[in-house]
Amino acid sequence: MTYTVAIAGLGKRGMHHAEAFAANPSFRIVGLCDIDEARAQAAKEKYTDAYATTDSVDMLTKTKPDVFCFCTLPTLRLPLIQAGVDAGVQMIAYEKPVATSMNEALEMYKLMRGAGIKSVVSHQHRYGEHYQKVKEIIASGAIGRVHTVYGHATGWMLHMMTHMIDYASWYNDYAEAEWVVGQADGTEKFSDNHPSPDYIAALIQFSNGVRGIIECGAGAPDVPEVEAWWRKCRVGAQGTEGFAEVLTGGGWRAVTRDGVSSGPGNMDYAHDMPPYIQDMADWLDGKKVHPCNGETAYKGFEIMMAACRSVVQRGKVFLPLGPGEHELDALKKALPVPTAQPAG
Repeated sequence: MTYTVAIAGLGKRGMHHAEAFAANPSFRIVGLCDIDEARAQAAKEKYTDAYATTDSVDMLTKTKPDVFCFCTLPTLRLPLIQAGVDAGVQMIAYEKPVATSMNEALEMYKLMRGAGIKSVVSHQHRYGEHYQKVKEIIASGAIGRVHTVYGHATGWMLHMMTHMIDYASWYNDYAEAEWVVGQADGTEKFSDNHPSPDYIAALIQFSNGVRGIIECGAGAPDVPEVEAWWRKCRVGAQGTEGFAEVLTGGGWRAVTRDGVSSGPGNMDYAHDMPPYIQDMADWLDGKKVHPCNGETAYKGFEIMMAACRSVVQRGKVFLPLGPGEHELDALKKALPVPTAQPAG
């Protein structure tokens, strides 16, 4: 079966999606939208059969797609989810993070669950051969019983933290998180288009006894094996007989009961996007749930928001979370404004 797709947001990530959808025979692009008219028209020249506009509601009304994909700034999540629900789509695929507050996420998922809409979130790095190899090693039992999973990135929270949480949780078979303790520092990055503390750390207690450790931003551990700054991400698991970890920009390595091993791998959209898109078709066909499904992403986002609440409340935050004060606003108010360091 062929499914129709409408895409909003035609920057780098939007065009990655468009190219992968266009290359898959299960999909046909029928709508293109960007608030920058020149971008919309440039995409229209490439996908000539699609309707192009600067208004996402107009696009959805005109095209009535099966799949609505949007790759926009994180502040625009809820209105676009509402637009997709109103248009009667079967699936909504969008970029991480899920939202910018727990209240927003709760409303988004209430809308999608009520409408029976499948959702997919762009945690597509897991398709990398190096990410897959680490999962294979952990699942084989070669590092013994897993007791700790971890992830850290030099990129800041709204860019990178749900990536780190998702892959570390995957390495722990997506056990439920029970509580989170967080700490954060710095307010400079709140002015970014992905507003975040400069640094944040989360300790996560999972229901199977495994501890999670996640750090993002300035002050997170460096990954000296990797030169490209945005690819300085390390995710892995420690067990009773060794460890296995992936470096987003530098392959994988492991110490197991069988010895020391390592292998290649790098972040590569040309490699990761085609299976990410194919799994959307398979889910729509009823074959299997997408590995990057929105319900799993929601739980990872909930962990991130719990870390923010913990910083403000100065203690453990238990899951699941209900509504509350906007986490980023509360965090920004709670963090001290940095002062100049004394000379000498």
